[in-house]
Amino acid sequence: MPKHDLIILGAGPAGLSAAVYGRRSGLGVLVLDPEGPGGQIKNTAEVENWPGTPSISGWDLGENFRAHAAGLGTEFLAAEALELAEAAGGLTVRTGAGTLTAGAVIVATGTRLSRLGVPGEAEFTGRGVSYCAVCDAPFFRGREVAVIGGGEAAVEEALYLARFAARVFLVHRRDSFRASAGTVARAAAEPGISLLMSRTVEEISGDEKGVTGLRLSPSAGGPAETLKVAGAFIFIGAIPRSEFVRGFLDLDPLGRILTGRGLAASRPGVFAAGDVRDTDLRQVVTAAADGARAAVSAWHYLNGSSPGTPSSGS
Repeated sequence: MPKHDLIILGAGPAGLSAAVYGRRSGLGVLVLDPEGPGGQIKNTAEVENWPGTPSISGWDLGENFRAHAAGLGTEFLAAEALELAEAAGGLTVRTGAGTLTAGAVIVATGTRLSRLGVPGEAEFTGRGVSYCAVCDAPFFRGREVAVIGGGEAAVEEALYLARFAARVFLVHRRDSFRASAGTVARAAAEPGISLLMSRTVEEISGDEKGVTGLRLSPSAGGPAETLKVAGAFIFIGAIPRSEFVRGFLDLDPLGRILTGRGLAASRPGVFAAGDVRDTDLRQVVTAAADGARAAVSAWHYLNGSSPGTPSSGS
């Protein structure tokens, strides 16, 4: 027999919201929390788009989520999921702390942001280095910033930032963009955006107040140049934390978990929520909504009232 009604993998907004709704539904809930509460939001200096709370640090918001779930009786285990498998009467989750059993599992492990890996990036993350324009653009109102990347997300985020910043430098290491032609044309026509092509970021510099500039190296060779900016927004991709379910659940080509009705994954009793799934918007509010939906679907599944429709993989 399963030891836990519901095991939630991940303690970001999706996972902790799922815990709240799972406990309020009367389920025994265990959350695997290998990195501390909040997920990626704990690295955000200030969150201004959580409804009803005009301003809160990402760290404090994550702690609030955890406190809410804990206050309802959620159990927590500081362990990472290594493998998910079916078992008689339920599911098993293999972790570094042992193998756990559950009637249902919600995968809410989020994504791992792709990093430039250059000096200054880690040091100034949250102090001028950002991975979310929607989250942080208002902090750079009237200032000059850089967006690094050449895909759809990078160009769209540059367009969004142009509504706030005095100037946006869109820095790309190639001589053409991977983004769609229409999106690139919009950026090229935007007076507040300057395209800096064929340049590679070598270093992010700053001081005690935050980012002050980038050192750029021309892709074709030649002397490096310094670009003075107050912010560096990095959009070179994100990697779903789904490696441990590859071959067990259906994933899209980017590694995101495919979900069907009620956020059901391709195996009975498994649901996915937040950035790890095939979602088109990655925000705290949408992750929290996913968590609520997945938890209610898990309750229905466990009670046999509405098992949900597993993803077809298409």
